[in-house]
Amino acid sequence: MITEPPLPDTLRVLFPDGEADGRALSVALPAGRTVVPEDAEDDRPAYWLSDDPVSPALWRSLRDEHPRSGLWPLMLGALDDDAEDFRPWGEGEVAPEDMSSPDDHDAAALLAEWWRDHTGPDEDDALSPAERDGVTAPYGDWPGLAPTTATTADPEHAAVDLAETLFAVFGTMRLGLVRAERGADALTALGWTGPVNCIGDTAEVSAVVRDWERRFGARVVGVGFDTLYLSVAAPPATREEALRVAAEHFAFCPDNVWQSRDAQTLAAYADRLVGERSWAFWWD
Repeated sequence: MITEPPLPDTLRVLFPDGEADGRALSVALPAGRTVVPEDAEDDRPAYWLSDDPVSPALWRSLRDEHPRSGLWPLMLGALDDDAEDFRPWGEGEVAPEDMSSPDDHDAAALLAEWWRDHTGPDEDDALSPAERDGVTAPYGDWPGLAPTTATTADPEHAAVDLAETLFAVFGTMRLGLVRAERGADALTALGWTGPVNCIGDTAEVSAVVRDWERRFGARVVGVGFDTLYLSVAAPPATREEALRVAAEHFAFCPDNVWQSRDAQTLAAYADRLVGERSWAFWWD
């Protein structure tokens, strides 16, 4: 009889008392430490953070271990790659105690509300009403959720592809481990506050990403100071499909359009989504 190695004590502390029993991890971890949120009311850590960047191969091995370990691996990026504090992760600039539960929120209702917020009048907006409407054309009112599209890749393979891309592009992302049953929920468990200028409760972000996991085979792969990277196994295949998905992205993260260098309209942004197997979001 083969007995799998139990979680080391450094990771067991991520679980409430007793919930780590029966968990196992056969993958050797690099040097790292658990991190307690800076404003935490107790000393329970929110996540484990590697001291140095890790390879996509290790990240993939830990993804395979998730059903046994209960720990979701993430590639974590910093505000300033050269800074020693590796914000926000190094100093625990997170707030899991301030978040609600993803179970408390409906993705469709959230996206509809955010769409109205971002397309309505803004006294600080330099655009005229006509120019503002032009940004989100052909939609004025919220068009509703995009239909589910056909899966064209294995979701886990798509996630591995994105992990390899992030490693190649950035090279400085570290490994994070957080107690979560799925990637969408890991964002709330982390207490990540990256979208705070638009969305104050990260559980709302998790609720939408949960729905994208279901409809588009999305997987949470990387998280930065104010950035989010998802792999996508069922991207829109036509421009019509992409426009509906683009509307959801605009509601979720309007800066993807408002502050894009080359896609400052919904239509231009949609063109980039056709067949695209990764989605990146950035909140100013």
